[in-house]
Amino acid sequence: MAKFYIKHLTKYTYSNKVIDAANLIRLHPINDEYQKVLSHTIAVTNNAYIQVFTDFYNNAFGTFMITEPHDELSIISEVEVVTFNKIFPDDSVAIDEQWAEIKSIQKQIDYMDFILYNKAFGYNEEVLNIINTIDTKIHSPYRAVLQLCEYVYKNFKYIQGITTVSSTPEEVWDLKAGVCQDFTNVLLQLVRMTGIPARYVSGYICPNETITRGEGATHAWIEAYIPFYGWFGVDPTNNAIANENHVRLAVGRNYDDCAPVKGVFKGNVESELLVKVEVGTTKNSHLDYTSTKDFVPTSTTNSYLQNLEIIQHQQQQQQQ
Repeated sequence: MAKFYIKHLTKYTYSNKVIDAANLIRLHPINDEYQKVLSHTIAVTNNAYIQVFTDFYNNAFGTFMITEPHDELSIISEVEVVTFNKIFPDDSVAIDEQWAEIKSIQKQIDYMDFILYNKAFGYNEEVLNIINTIDTKIHSPYRAVLQLCEYVYKNFKYIQGITTVSSTPEEVWDLKAGVCQDFTNVLLQLVRMTGIPARYVSGYICPNETITRGEGATHAWIEAYIPFYGWFGVDPTNNAIANENHVRLAVGRNYDDCAPVKGVFKGNVESELLVKVEVGTTKNSHLDYTSTKDFVPTSTTNSYLQNLEIIQHQQQQQQQ
């Protein structure tokens, strides 16, 4: 068991006043048997009222609107959460039975969304060659997932700033480099092409001696469905099993289902973005909500349909 205190700041500063800002946030941590949220507060510019709903994948999400003119949008989420160590799959069921179970669930409604892979991906033949190195007679789905996670970790370099939110999977594959979102997308493709359901997970990483990449920002990893066990998290950025040091915010088919912040507003402005995440084991926080040294110009000339999905990728690029 571990307890963490997390502060997450997302702050936009605009060059002029904007109005009618409508936003959707997925900043409410999952609350289940492995993760208990002890307290959670979200503060928004102008004390905007946040309505909370549950989506198709059972994620809590909030919506709010700021109609009055404003030149700054600040969202501060503070969480106190306890996480629990998970029992790993024991892998005792016969391997052929496990693969038969994988095949039998592929058309079930609970798993169909997580089995679909990108058939237009330009390197699927290369991916199949990688998958074919896994002998399913001696490797269970659990072992196959661990092997593919290790492949991504060893063959892709963790380099901040080399990819953007608009980088295609082909570009990431060519570069063999990126950040946690890129590692996660690659592993999703590999695992799904083996026939194993896999889903995207967004959240926070709480570093220890063996897990170091991804701190200071939101993080991403996958959960694969293991027969006779359930959803099992692996982190390709750190080649680690997602356990008590991974705090989950949302799950879905891909990043779009899990983006921490999405929004639109009216205004033709330039904007700057500041994102900071601090994770600690005590309540004392040194997170600076006012410093502008880490602001990132977003170079937007905004129309009514300005989309803020760039936040997630920039969060993962701005390691503190």
